[in-house]
Amino acid sequence: MPRDGIQRIFGEAVSNFTGFAPLGVVLVAMLGVGVADKGGLIKALLKKTVLGAPDRYITAVVVFAGIMSNVASDAAYVVLVPLGAIVFAAKGRHPLVGLAAAFAGVSGGFSANLVLSSLDPLLAGLTQEAAQIINPEYTVDPSVNLYFMIASTVVVTFLGTWVTERIVAPRFGEYTGEYREEVEALSAEERRGLRAALLGFLAFLAVVLLMTVPENAILRGEEGELIGAATPFVAGMVPLIAVFFVIPGLCYGYASGSIKSSNDVARFVTSTMADMGGYVALAFAAGQFVAYFNWSNLGTILAVAGADFLQAIDFTGLPLILVFIIVAGFVNFFIGSASAKWAIMAPVFVPMLMQLGYSPEFAQMAYRIGDSVTNIITPLMPYFAIIIAFAQKWDKNVGIGTLIATMIPYSIVFLVGWTILLVIWFLFGLPIGPVGTIFY
Repeated sequence: MPRDGIQRIFGEAVSNFTGFAPLGVVLVAMLGVGVADKGGLIKALLKKTVLGAPDRYITAVVVFAGIMSNVASDAAYVVLVPLGAIVFAAKGRHPLVGLAAAFAGVSGGFSANLVLSSLDPLLAGLTQEAAQIINPEYTVDPSVNLYFMIASTVVVTFLGTWVTERIVAPRFGEYTGEYREEVEALSAEERRGLRAALLGFLAFLAVVLLMTVPENAILRGEEGELIGAATPFVAGMVPLIAVFFVIPGLCYGYASGSIKSSNDVARFVTSTMADMGGYVALAFAAGQFVAYFNWSNLGTILAVAGADFLQAIDFTGLPLILVFIIVAGFVNFFIGSASAKWAIMAPVFVPMLMQLGYSPEFAQMAYRIGDSVTNIITPLMPYFAIIIAFAQKWDKNVGIGTLIATMIPYSIVFLVGWTILLVIWFLFGLPIGPVGTIFY
């Protein structure tokens, strides 16, 4: 390696890390999510959603709650998945069916949601870094996949409910095990906290509307535009996400008693940042990886060569995107982290697809489908062992094979149904987000 190359590796290691776009974005967003999570708001919301559902809709509610719970990142794995089993048992159904439905929503539908989650800024930052290999001025907003993710929430909820009722539930039949667990209803403190959180959310929403709806609102651009890569509203999306969680989280905490002073808030934030230690370590490695790709122009070389090869064999359009989804799902068997996979794949695939005329946002959207649908059948998923431990409370014979066999129908149906949704989006050229398009 040349002398100046070694000097550059050591001399710019810190700036590669601190300048890594997703790092600050994710940490800022998680400051808000942490207050809501550690203070108990998210757990109470999940209980309220699931426990209050009518019996005939319980499966759909469990799957839907699982999908929505990814706003709290990984918290739903240890809250909603066992709660799904408990609720099904309380309603006289096999608890492992409820566990499977919850797991399918939480993990199989990890990329779908009605609102932005902590995953959106994380992936958007990685996508932006990769897109800048081709266009140094390119920016990717966290909301670029929002419209498609909202539609995906409806589709995945329907598919998850159908698989549960038509395939999984008949297989398990009636529960005859000995283990029982009572469903813990919402306490008076939790109900009071949820009411306060709702008022806090409405107040936050009113302020956001005040700053965005009027023609000369403070978060609009110089010419009055609201949506656009350079508008204050879009540029300030990450702090808005943080405040979106902080205000209801604080209201819930003080009303329910989980927050008694500012020291509790500081403790929640500190604990959240401690939980992000693994991500910070990943960001250091990913920052160096992306920087080396940029220095060497390897990403550009691979992208141009790959694009030329695909064009030469006439392998473009929908077939290429469908294969990309399958590749992303296959890689998930070997690398469980969504961000770790995308940090490796994005510098190659995003520029390549840009050369073929597809936007970085569309590449990210296709990747999210492949990453999500195989989460529930890969033993390398970090929470897979925990799910097995939960299942063994109800059936001691459950192991890796049993869980994978149970979740395979979800994985196949999600892959087919979600891909069909993408094909529809592609054929009609629908916008995938407020500032997200299919073509570059």
